[in-house]
Amino acid sequence: MPAAQDRTAAPSAGPRVCVLAPTPLLTVTIEPPTSEESHPEVHVHAGGQGLWVGRMAVSLGAEVVVCGPFGGETGTVLAHLAEVERLRVRPAAYAGGNGAYVHDRRDGDRREIAETPPHPLDRHELDDLYGTVLVEAMDADITVLTGADPPRILPAAVVGRLAGDLRAAGQTVVADLSGRAAAAFADAGGAVLKISHEELLDGGFADSDSLDDLRDGARRLVERGLEAVVVSRAGEPVLIVTAKEVREVSPPPITVVDHRGAGDSMTAGIAVGLGRGLTLAEAVRLGAAAGALNVTRRGLGTGRREQIERFARRVVVRPADESS
Repeated sequence: MPAAQDRTAAPSAGPRVCVLAPTPLLTVTIEPPTSEESHPEVHVHAGGQGLWVGRMAVSLGAEVVVCGPFGGETGTVLAHLAEVERLRVRPAAYAGGNGAYVHDRRDGDRREIAETPPHPLDRHELDDLYGTVLVEAMDADITVLTGADPPRILPAAVVGRLAGDLRAAGQTVVADLSGRAAAAFADAGGAVLKISHEELLDGGFADSDSLDDLRDGARRLVERGLEAVVVSRAGEPVLIVTAKEVREVSPPPITVVDHRGAGDSMTAGIAVGLGRGLTLAEAVRLGAAAGALNVTRRGLGTGRREQIERFARRVVVRPADESS
């Protein structure tokens, strides 16, 4: 990882972050009117995990390059919207079209109106995506690998090979992955894996959601080659698990408006923090603040840098044994 400096405030020039976004997604959301006199609001955004991570990284002052397949009508709109949000798009060849969804939130909860899944990537398109990410990552301070939805779009073997090549080149890689992709990343010796406690269970990495079992599951992933595993646990403290210690990270409690996007915002904060040269604990503190504040908003991967950095000062990091 980059040399550590114990601070959460950003330097004048933000780090350069390369994000792998294997399944960019066009999102259309209908929100309720803000007053009795107004009309419902229709919001159109570039989405998908990689773009949500990238959006928050930009909010935190990073220069972000997003590498992913952009094709068809949805891909054209997606790439334009991403560029408008100050994400530099490096599109890979893609004959198919990107996925899209329409959600209705006028009743308070998300209701799916329609969804179009992304087209699969053929061998040549996978090769082009791989090369695009590899080259861009070489010029970045830090690289973030995000998952595909559905997972079959990006085979786990490709994730492992990319992580291994970047590690061999001396690059720091953070990943927000689950299942086979997370296992492949661990076996390749990636730097930091952010994973939720549900994903630890679903992937067979932990036996239960008890604190001891989550710690043990994360430790086993570290033993496979990772430097650290960061486990998000919904409303419970985040775990930082390394070969030497386990820490808990606790932001102040907040009322949740929309929980979606909190994990992606946390990943972005961790990546930007490491790119700034923060210690792992300080980077996770920044990520926890970004994730916590994101749940108070309706936009996925959104937030204000000044608010996040001030809120990070209130996030507590302590040895896990203190609350066991």
